Amino acid sequence: MILFPAIDIQDGKCVRLRRGDFNEATVFGDDPVARARLWQEEGAQALHVVDLDGAREGRLVNLPIIKEIAETVTIPVQYGGGIRGSETLKVIASGPVSRVVIGTGAVINEDFLKEAVATLGNRLVISVDAERGMVTTHGWQQRSSVSAVKFTSYLQEQGVRHILYTDIARDGMMMGPNLESTKELAETVDIDIIASGGISSLDDLRALKSLGQANITSVIVGRALYEGTFTIAEARAILD
Repeated sequence: MILFPAIDIQDGKCVRLRRGDFNEATVFGDDPVARARLWQEEGAQALHVVDLDGAREGRLVNLPIIKEIAETVTIPVQYGGGIRGSETLKVIASGPVSRVVIGTGAVINEDFLKEAVATLGNRLVISVDAERGMVTTHGWQQRSSVSAVKFTSYLQEQGVRHILYTDIARDGMMMGPNLESTKELAETVDIDIIASGGISSLDDLRALKSLGQANITSVIVGRALYEGTFTIAEARAILD
């Protein structure tokens, strides 16, 4: 299982939100590029980078920083935030990031989802962000009428190979992942699942791995690493 340290960018800074609330941001540094270097030096195998401003505004706001991160480190960079149309898709697809995460656009536009699958192939990750079992959109600000399980099954039918599942009620709250929902998704589909939201301890990582689901291949960790609850090396000792 691969550990993805998270770098969420808001106003050019490294932040962590609580439950996806843009007004509940904790700043953990003024230099996302320096943070990316540090995570790599500490043993990260890949990075998960999000343009929070882009997710909220529906456009690529912090693209220069994203490009600098991807060109600075030698490990894969997975990027998401603000990709909701053909033009932004083309810009990101031609850039240095290894994987591209799309959320809102895939939920509300079937044609765009098909275009993203055709354009990115195995580089595409669809973000399945859920609250009370229902998919949320527009930077987690709006709840759709589509269940996470139903949407995930639909994505598999459309040729999506990777999803990023986040229970936003737990994200940034240090209260543990939603193991039940994550397992349900893993049992529903055969595609790769990246787990996210609520990892607060090494025991949470052990519990996630103990689910025994081969298609839960990665986990994203943010606040726990920033606050020093555990190190990348300690996490990898469990997950590798």
